[in-house]
Amino acid sequence: MSMVVTTAPCCWGVDDIANPHLPDWRLVLDEVAAAGYAGLELGPYGYMPLEVATVSEALRTRGLYIVAGTIFDDLVNPKNRDNLLRQTHEICALITRLPKPPRAPGQRFAAPYLTVMDWGHDERDYAAGHSDRAPRLDAAAWAGMVANIRAIATLARDGYGVRAVIHPHAGGHIEFADEIARIAADVPAGEAGFCIDTGHSLYAGMDPLTVLSQWWDRIDYIHFKDIDAATYADVMSRRIRFFEACALGVMCPIGRGVIDYPAIHAFLTERGYGGFITVEQERDPRNASGSLADVKASRDYLKSVGFVHASTETAA
Repeated sequence: MSMVVTTAPCCWGVDDIANPHLPDWRLVLDEVAAAGYAGLELGPYGYMPLEVATVSEALRTRGLYIVAGTIFDDLVNPKNRDNLLRQTHEICALITRLPKPPRAPGQRFAAPYLTVMDWGHDERDYAAGHSDRAPRLDAAAWAGMVANIRAIATLARDGYGVRAVIHPHAGGHIEFADEIARIAADVPAGEAGFCIDTGHSLYAGMDPLTVLSQWWDRIDYIHFKDIDAATYADVMSRRIRFFEACALGVMCPIGRGVIDYPAIHAFLTERGYGGFITVEQERDPRNASGSLADVKASRDYLKSVGFVHASTETAA
């Protein structure tokens, strides 16, 4: 068994590429390596350059690899299809030509993956975490989203050999238990898997271990977060956007929040999970000076309970 822990630029506040406060992508690579990780995600489309030679050299000089690219966009609007497929082309063309991640025994699909997340709807952003107040898509709009996801996944698979993984995300139209079940029924397993995120699961009012167990047969990739209990209680009492909650510190270093990672390690060990787990801690990029310490703290905690944090290590 081999569970390898990586990280992502969102730990440095990199979620919206229009944000003027984002740190330079090369600084993020420097700090990923300094924290002891061997791999990371590419980050949102447009953050890192799309030039293979530039990014390859930057990764090689730091001993890093890219474990996944990301589509983080409006998946609902059928008029967004061309944009989504252009992003898919450009991301997959890049990540498949970069230094290769290792493949673990038991890993269902080789990395790098393409994580696919819905985003960009105010009516859902302000309802993040609140299943009772979040409006659901009607049948026609849902069908349009499914068609967009299937088009992305088919292009990634057939054009580049990349496995698309659907990521339920707070503030998007795939967040709550009923929506996860609905998308699982409507997108065949042969076209896309799941990336289950422990923090988004808890934020949405679900038990992360239950979600991992329920969708085990669809899970190809996993994200780990932790949630500060006091901040979570505060933001749930307010009308607030998801990333505004993150700027207030609702996501904390792993081991300092409420999620039971020893139990999750025991579950993944019992199930024989092989592959990648990416640490995320969304924040305001203006607070990125604390990112290195936080991602190192998360790595050290996860190592202490049995998780691997670099490609050359073996599970404890």
